[in-house]
Amino acid sequence: MASLGEHLNWHWKQWRHRRLARGILTTPPAIVRDDGVVIFSMIGSAVLLPYLVAVKSLLHHLGRGRVVILDDGTLTPADKGVLAAHLGNPRIVAIDDVATDPCPRRDVWERLLTILDLRARDYVIQLDSDTVTLGPVAEVAAAIDAGRSFTLLGEGDARLMPVAAFVATRRPVDPRSPATHVQDASETVLDRIDVPGRESLRYVRGCAGFAGFAPSDDGRGLAESLSLEMDRIIGVSQWRRWGSEQVAANFVVANDPDPVLLPYARYFNFWNERVPGGAAFAHFIGTYRFHGTAYLRATRDAIRQLHGGC
Repeated sequence: MASLGEHLNWHWKQWRHRRLARGILTTPPAIVRDDGVVIFSMIGSAVLLPYLVAVKSLLHHLGRGRVVILDDGTLTPADKGVLAAHLGNPRIVAIDDVATDPCPRRDVWERLLTILDLRARDYVIQLDSDTVTLGPVAEVAAAIDAGRSFTLLGEGDARLMPVAAFVATRRPVDPRSPATHVQDASETVLDRIDVPGRESLRYVRGCAGFAGFAPSDDGRGLAESLSLEMDRIIGVSQWRRWGSEQVAANFVVANDPDPVLLPYARYFNFWNERVPGGAAFAHFIGTYRFHGTAYLRATRDAIRQLHGGC
């Protein structure tokens, strides 16, 4: 357990970050383009400022796209006014307006299912609010141009693999035990799902914090089939927990044509280690977000770049 001093230090750094992130409100409005690319995020009032840092830094370096937002139910009229002023009056979808059946309700399934609806017409990039784009994202632009989906990797050695080969790399667990995390439970039984084309299915341990979904008319079919099979194999109470949407997003991207795995040396999750030289994108996951000063420095640098600094 963290000491009282560590706990207070974490909260102090969180307060410092929110104070620093207020600088995003002084930056010029983002340039948005109706060009077939959608930057999509699920947000609420509590993450408004870091989200603006995340989305404006990506728009700045990518140079394309418009914004669509899924409101978790907490955005206020004032929040929506700020979003309209900074992001070109983005479309905002209310979470309760998203039908999810037969997939789980809540636990960000509304986010994935809305993405799968939107990709019928556009290339959709899912972006978490705890990310910062640090520099040019040529690999993302190339994936968009080629019509290929992409994902940030969950860890540096993650690979795109046939489902059976992937399952063989997992340690044995009891997939129906409440003590087993839903991602571990579901990933160990992927070879048991019975869906069309099961012999050619693939999987990658990606990260839904940053993922691209190429235009497709496949809709929700694959995600719904996976969800129903997981209900059957590991049980409804086990599957319908936080983390199942991450597995489904990984599964969808892995089974799109020729998906791009972003190079981990340039697109990475922050684990309280040194930020790689030449990094383009950082996902500051909750466990280590306010360890050290990396998130503070990335936010400060992003705001400075948006003001026209180098």
